[in-house]
Amino acid sequence: MNSIASTQFYLLHETNALRDQMMALLTDADLAFQLPGNPSLGELIKEMGDVEQSYIDSFKTFKQDFGYRRDEPGLATSVEKMGVWFRQLDADLEAAISALSEEDIQGKKIERGWEVPLTVQFHIYREGLLIFYGKASVYLKALQKPLTDQWRTWIA
Repeated sequence: MNSIASTQFYLLHETNALRDQMMALLTDADLAFQLPGNPSLGELIKEMGDVEQSYIDSFKTFKQDFGYRRDEPGLATSVEKMGVWFRQLDADLEAAISALSEEDIQGKKIERGWEVPLTVQFHIYREGLLIFYGKASVYLKALQKPLTDQWRTWIA
């Protein structure tokens, strides 16, 4: 087991728990909610899934490409479809990172317009999740959704 998997997955799990808590609050109708001049909540969440896929690919290819877009009809309007997709993405991310050797972790870099070590790439991804949750928090508050204790402590 490499050092990211052995020392950082717990933090990733805690961070992803926020998304799971959010999804448990939402209905398909909530995904259609849109703030003026912004994407729907479903599109915002789908965008985060597209970003997660780009990070999965980066840990496999050592190159970041944000061009990935999942084109599945109804994905951004279905809590159930989103849940299935995110469970697969999370499993794929852990598998991609777990497949790396410690030598990879210590010596390889990911090209993303500039080169970053794999541990930094992992933390940039996690920071991206927190930024996403900040955006989603505005939608949840506008929808008057009750926020969990973890959500209030970490984000709101």
